[in-house]
Amino acid sequence: MAGPLLFTPMQIRGVTLKNRVVVAPMHQYAAQRGFATEWHLMNAGRYAAGGAGLMMVESTKVEQRGCGTLGDLGLWDDAFVPGLARIVDFIRAQHCVAGIQIGHSGRKARRFRPWEGGAPLTREAAGDEAWDAWELVAPSAARSPESDPMPRALTRAEVQDMVLAWGQAARRAHDAGFEVLEIHGAHGYLIHQFLSPFSNQRNDEYGGDEMGRMRFCIEVVEEVRRHWPQDKPLFLRLSVEDDVGWGPAESVALAKLVKPKGIDVIDCSSGGMSGAPVTSAGPIGYGYQVPYAERLRREAGILSMAVGLIVHADQAEGILQKGEADLIALARELLYNPNWPMDAAQKLGVDPRFALVPPASAYWLEKRARQVRTMVPSTYRETLKA
Repeated sequence: MAGPLLFTPMQIRGVTLKNRVVVAPMHQYAAQRGFATEWHLMNAGRYAAGGAGLMMVESTKVEQRGCGTLGDLGLWDDAFVPGLARIVDFIRAQHCVAGIQIGHSGRKARRFRPWEGGAPLTREAAGDEAWDAWELVAPSAARSPESDPMPRALTRAEVQDMVLAWGQAARRAHDAGFEVLEIHGAHGYLIHQFLSPFSNQRNDEYGGDEMGRMRFCIEVVEEVRRHWPQDKPLFLRLSVEDDVGWGPAESVALAKLVKPKGIDVIDCSSGGMSGAPVTSAGPIGYGYQVPYAERLRREAGILSMAVGLIVHADQAEGILQKGEADLIALARELLYNPNWPMDAAQKLGVDPRFALVPPASAYWLEKRARQVRTMVPSTYRETLKA
């Protein structure tokens, strides 16, 4: 009898994932002037050691102006490569594939960290040197909400230079040893700002109709693929629905265009443009964004990754069994339980020897499971009471 799909290896181009569990990129805002710190090594390492098939390092910025806040990781200079390579080496040592997401915040840049309120950053907090290099740019001189600072519209030449910056960031990601790359085109950041009529009011070839608004994203994909090896997978994260003009039909159309240009997987998220939760697919509940992944997979004929309130092992397995997605990405549930893949494997009846985790953990866990058969792990129940 075949085992759970969640723990069936999957090959994409020249890379094999040992299972379908993906650690979604999660901003840590812990970098120092763009450089990775010990926090990043620990954070990536704990998920890789927890048994995931793919660990995706957080959105790392292609230029300094693209930093969302203090502490963003950077890939706009070769100097950032060694620190990221150290993280890659540790992830690989746990028999996990190392991935990274690259992005640019556009008009959502230069803000306080979310737990500091998320308001527009002040010159005093940023420091004069950082402030002067941290110009807010966007497809158009348009802001949302109205209380935010007004960004400057990128010139046509600057848009084309920005495309080149994405390609160079991809080259550096390869130099650091990453095996999977994701382009961040979601959540109201720069690529999404070009895609959505809510934020793109241009009247040149990078605006106007749907094809014009997709042009920047398509050119980024093409440039990234020029610098990203053909045997390495390339993902694209989209807000499949933003509730203000960009939706599933447009996402399907874009996916059909970028697939032959080298995109292998669409990472299906939503929202981020107007600031309100997207509820078009239904109430915010377990797997509320899964319908987006199912539609992209079915209508665009492309691999899709589901993300968003996927919490339980049987829930994740059910998504795969029903053909609603090809990969399962988790974020906040992994913050709650970094060993979720190991735990899920036990609940689905696979990996009796805990081979998903390093031997220093596997030995003791397997021994306990063998010797104490009446014991129930803490993640299986809330209390010792019946």
